[in-house]
Amino acid sequence: MHIVIQLVLLAAGFVLLMKGADWFVEGASGIADKFGIPQLVIGLTIVAMGTSLPEAAVSIASALKGNAGITIGNVVGSNILNVLVILGLTAMIRAIPVQLSTVKYEIPFTIAVTVLLAVFGLADNRVSRPEGGVLWAFMLLYLWYLMRMSGNADSREKQRAERKGNIARLFLMVAAGAVMIVFGSDVTVDAATELAVLFGMSDRVIGLTIVAFGTSLPELVTSVTAALKGKADIAVGNIVGSNIFNILFVVGTSALITPVEYRGEFLVDSVAAIAAAVFLLICVVRRRRLGRLGGAAMLAGYGVYFAYLIR
Repeated sequence: MHIVIQLVLLAAGFVLLMKGADWFVEGASGIADKFGIPQLVIGLTIVAMGTSLPEAAVSIASALKGNAGITIGNVVGSNILNVLVILGLTAMIRAIPVQLSTVKYEIPFTIAVTVLLAVFGLADNRVSRPEGGVLWAFMLLYLWYLMRMSGNADSREKQRAERKGNIARLFLMVAAGAVMIVFGSDVTVDAATELAVLFGMSDRVIGLTIVAFGTSLPELVTSVTAALKGKADIAVGNIVGSNIFNILFVVGTSALITPVEYRGEFLVDSVAAIAAAVFLLICVVRRRRLGRLGGAAMLAGYGVYFAYLIR
């Protein structure tokens, strides 16, 4: 009976996530049109940070409870899932065009901060408070870059500020969607974790798989919904922005609260996260688009990684 209850809660969480993501994407893209903000910037900021709220909530709570297996595993596992599974599935639905700035700056920056996290963790098997401060400093630098990007938006996009749509309604959709996403993720993660514990999985594997998948569900449903709505820039920006936000804000904040243990076995997972981002860059560097072949290769890559985890 307990398993049945958890399965029902899991299904309810999925419903909240899907509807919340639909409202969130529609509201965010409407705001972008209303204020003449490029869709890519909206994806890298509002959508990316909104869909990373579950990772933040779970990881910060785990840091307070001293559960490093969930904290680091959740972030690293989510970043691997974001690239290999979410972008892979999205590309299988519709080829994703990628902006030049994403190829030149955002993806390389994602690779750099993932390497930085591994270096910090492996140096003394933890991410210390000063290192958390360094991550936060890079977060502020990234936000400054996004503000510059928004300020340099093409004048034709700025002329779209008079587009139709009630601004209060759009912001309400974003807020309601975010609440549904966070609450849906919370319900989903709790139910999935309870089911995993019943089957005797370790906290590292739970963090890298069940919790990572649960907290990545907002990115999944948001990116797929964005692709189906023809908002591909939001889909790509959401994933790249979420991965940056996960490391710099989520781990940075957790480490500022209390030093976060980084176990030696997380090296393989960090290498997998770096490899996923590098592979994404290789796929899009020439043609600036992620097609079905690249998406299929990403899904296959995650299959190999998952087989390693459950071996």
